[in-house]
Amino acid sequence: MDKKGYLIEYLISDIVFFIMQDEKLDIDLAMKKFYDSEVFAKLQDVQTGLYIEGSGYVYDLYKIERENGYLKQLEI
Repeated sequence: MDKKGYLIEYLISDIVFFIMQDEKLDIDLAMKKFYDSEVFAKLQDVQTGLYIEGSGYVYDLYKIERENGYLKQLEI
């Protein structure tokens, strides 16, 4: 596995952990929820560069997607 792959795996484990804590879910359901998200798909695509962001940022994107039903651009 290359460095990008390790970064992606690290982010995935963090986000699944955050989901487990915040939503009081077991690991299987937390993984399913994240793996079914648009954020997960974008994280897997190294062209997006999302893998270089922090876990908190990526998790915030996931929460935005869950709240809105889709991933929307963050307003700054």
